[in-house]
Amino acid sequence: MKSFRDLDIWKKGIELVKEVYKTTETFPAREIYGLTSQMRRSAISVPSNAAEGFKRQHSKEFKQFLNIARGSLAELETQMVIAGELGYLHQEQSERILALIDHISRMTANLLKKL
Repeated sequence: MKSFRDLDIWKKGIELVKEVYKTTETFPAREIYGLTSQMRRSAISVPSNAAEGFKRQHSKEFKQFLNIARGSLAELETQMVIAGELGYLHQEQSERILALIDHISRMTANLLKKL
């Protein structure tokens, strides 16, 4: 691979960011600095950390950044549960994003095993 853009994790991460942004657009305005902002930051962290880790010199550093991305996925999953409990999500939106989170998490775990 020549670029972090070739990473499937990065590509799926960008897809996740777009889904989270689209979904949080419908959240109440009072959440703009709360849950909306936090969910967007967690989602952005996934492809960002994959990219940064890829550009590092050693696989140990890449692993560290992939683990940070996995942590961000867990944060986002928790925030999805909270948003659902607060009635901000439709089931279809929730299922789509949670499926992406699960898929990216498994992809990340598999890549970590290979490094």
